[in-house]
Amino acid sequence: MTTTETTDPRPLYDGALSWALGRVRGVRPDQLTLPTPCSELDVRALLAHLVATVHRAAAVGRGEDAAAVPWSVPQAPGDDWGSAYAAAIDAMWAVWRDGSDRLDRPVRAPFGEVPGRAALIAYTSETLVHGWDLAVATGQDAEADPAIATPVLAVMARFLPAEPRGGHVPFAAPVPAREGAGPTERLANWCGRAWG
Repeated sequence: MTTTETTDPRPLYDGALSWALGRVRGVRPDQLTLPTPCSELDVRALLAHLVATVHRAAAVGRGEDAAAVPWSVPQAPGDDWGSAYAAAIDAMWAVWRDGSDRLDRPVRAPFGEVPGRAALIAYTSETLVHGWDLAVATGQDAEADPAIATPVLAVMARFLPAEPRGGHVPFAAPVPAREGAGPTERLANWCGRAWG
C-alpha cells in the first residue's frame, strides 16, 4: 500500500490500534512499574498516555482542539488498561468510522492545523511507536504487521525531518537502526527511540 495525501489512513490506524491493544492486554500487573524507552514514563504512565492519544484522535474528529485533551488519563479502575484502551478505541471509531468527509477537513492536532487524514497518520505513528515502547518494556513481540508499519514509516520519514528535533518538534534525534530491525522498530528509531 502506498500512502499518499489521498490515502484513507483509517485501515492503517485500525490495524495499529488492534496490534497495540494486544500489547496492552499482554501487560502483567507486576510489569506496571517497569521503565520504558520513554525515559520519563514507566509502563503504567505509558498506558495512561496511550489511552489519551485515542481520546485526542476522537476529539480531532469532532472538530475539537486535540491539545485541549489531557496528555494522560487517570488510572484505569483496577489497572484494567485493556478495557480502558478498548473503550477509547470504540468511542473514537464512533466518530471516525463513517467520517470520510473528515479526512480532508482541517483539524486542530497538537502539532498544528492539518487535514484529518494527516492527523490520523500521525496518531497511527504514535500508536505504533508507543506500542513498540510498551512491547519492548514488557518482553512482548514488538513488531506490528509490516503492511501497517512500512507505509507509516515512509510517511514519517518524509514529513518528520531528521533536523531540527527538540523544542517545538517533540522528538529526539533519530537513532541509527540496528541490522535486521523491522519497520516498527525503525519507525521508533526515526522518532528518537532506542532500547537496551
